[in-house]
Amino acid sequence: MFKTITPKEYYSFIISKPMSLLILIASILLLLILISGVKLNAFIALIISAFFVGIAKEMPFTDLINSIQQGVGSTLGSLILIIAFGVVLGNLLSDSGAAQRISSVMIRSFGVRHIKWAMVITGFSVGISMFYNAGFIILIPMVFAVAKSTKQPIIYLGIAMASALSITHGFLPPHPGPTAIAVIFKANIGKTLLYGLLVALPALFAAGIVFPEFIKKINAFPPKGLFESKTFTETEMPSFGISIVTALVPVFLMGMATFSELAFPEENALRSVLLFIGNPTTSMLIAVLFAVFSLGIFRGRKMQDIMDKSGSAMSSATMIILIIGAGGAFKQVLIDSGMGTDLSQFFAKSSLSPLVLGWLIATIIRIALGSATVAGLTAAGIVQPLVVASGVSPELMVLSIGAGSLMCSHVNDTGFWMFKEYFGISVSDTFKTWTVMETIIGVMGLIGVLLLNLWIK
Repeated sequence: MFKTITPKEYYSFIISKPMSLLILIASILLLLILISGVKLNAFIALIISAFFVGIAKEMPFTDLINSIQQGVGSTLGSLILIIAFGVVLGNLLSDSGAAQRISSVMIRSFGVRHIKWAMVITGFSVGISMFYNAGFIILIPMVFAVAKSTKQPIIYLGIAMASALSITHGFLPPHPGPTAIAVIFKANIGKTLLYGLLVALPALFAAGIVFPEFIKKINAFPPKGLFESKTFTETEMPSFGISIVTALVPVFLMGMATFSELAFPEENALRSVLLFIGNPTTSMLIAVLFAVFSLGIFRGRKMQDIMDKSGSAMSSATMIILIIGAGGAFKQVLIDSGMGTDLSQFFAKSSLSPLVLGWLIATIIRIALGSATVAGLTAAGIVQPLVVASGVSPELMVLSIGAGSLMCSHVNDTGFWMFKEYFGISVSDTFKTWTVMETIIGVMGLIGVLLLNLWIK
């Protein structure tokens, strides 16, 4: 399928198609300059870069505009509802005290000796249905409270929690990044979730359980008075059972849909029903409706109050939606301009696996631009033609690019600064903790994908 490219073939390709590689490199450099240098919003920078690629590739202006619009529409068409419902569900979990209940029960269950496991499982449970930033802000006060009561180092517990949130953000639908990449590759969302769990667990063990043992001596100095926000009392919080069930409803429904594809024939009526309710949009809507009643109405809250707070929460997803749409536009222009075809012709003669190539491109863009979402979407647009040509599992491609998009977080990533400031540590210590943790996740993710590829044909 793949063969090693000879120097003569490489030279021939470079001579025959020099502009495609130059334009691609220039477009990524332009993104870097606009976002990191000029400090332009990533949404605007991606649209400008899309125009740059189209004009440089001599696309007719009408076709270029249509390509950008098509890219935005096709990417967001199946994604925007998932994002909106995800924001509402996350808000209901936090605003009702369900997220705090999950955390407190885990802590009591595991005890001081295994407190890391409690933080990892808590972060994973909450992170499945919540954006990274929201999950971090909700769980970080609990990290400090647990550290104080158990006398464990704050960073030790913080890394365990943050690793779980990061893994769910990078690997698992219905999070925007992996879901958007799955849309690009036309990957099955349910299978992506199933494979993502298999890849996530070893990465979580390495980054959240093993790695914290090496950073116990790093001291944290969080700002005083930072966490004087409301802490729910025992009577104010819902039960653990209803809290964890509500958080996992979309995962359960999507898992049942995936199971039905394996267990029932295509014409089976039950399979059709399960596929319908297990569709990401449907499952997220069902989860939201379930949460409205289980965490709201049945606990005495008024519908108007629930909807007002949920509406305010959805405004936080506006920029995420715009960036994803712009990433889809950039991707579409790369495809429609023939850039992807040119690259696939080059890499089709390479011995490098598309899984490794996607991971590597995502890693490079992540290092250059900082945004995991931008890195994932851009890498997906570049390697999309290879997925069709090589026959590699599109679900595994989603995960390999997701792993690459988490690699080597540094000073151009907002997550880097959020971790640094909340824990009050130096830039050097942030590299030693946060950056190393993200890199461990990225490397373990790639290893997991390559191992799964030996089994999935």
